[in-house]
Amino acid sequence: MLNSVSFILIVITTGISLLAWQKPNLLELLTLNPYRIVHKKQYWRFLTSGFIHADFTHLFFNVFSFFFFGVQIEQIFGILFPGLGNILLIIFYLLAIVISDLPTFFKQKNNPYFNSLGASGAVSAVIFAGILFFPVEKIYLFGFVGIPGVIYAGLFTWYSIAMDKRGGGNVNHSAHLYGGLFGWLFITILYPQVWLTFFQQIKAALW
Repeated sequence: MLNSVSFILIVITTGISLLAWQKPNLLELLTLNPYRIVHKKQYWRFLTSGFIHADFTHLFFNVFSFFFFGVQIEQIFGILFPGLGNILLIIFYLLAIVISDLPTFFKQKNNPYFNSLGASGAVSAVIFAGILFFPVEKIYLFGFVGIPGVIYAGLFTWYSIAMDKRGGGNVNHSAHLYGGLFGWLFITILYPQVWLTFFQQIKAALW
């Protein structure tokens, strides 16, 4: 476990977040700011914004969620593609950080005051990947409310779209939504047979 990519990503994310909280200038430098990316060519913000968080609660929920689903997906990748599980998870996770923020980037690229941070887009991608492999396994909200994964995905998508249209606040719901959709797209390209077992599991649960 200690040498798994999932654990290493958690340690790196936690370490960078803790350091950035102590250094406001560093936090600002790593945050996603579409305007600065366009006008000052600070392209690193696409990636670094996924390794910092607003506060401990924000960090905890992302790390907690990724701990369970990241380890699961890493093991699945290792079974499907022996010897490549670790590198596939790294590629998947880093791509998810960037791609989940692209819609926000294009929407806010002329807004110098917009900032976004957090690994939520990448974590959503990993969660949705897990749902694709195990659609009827329950996801427990707040530790005790169990919802089948496929239903959770539908509710999560609806909520993210509704909150993104509503706007306001500091949560980038668009990144949550597009991160989840990217998770499904990545797995579909990597292992399209997953959809066969996806529907077989749902059918078995219903009948």
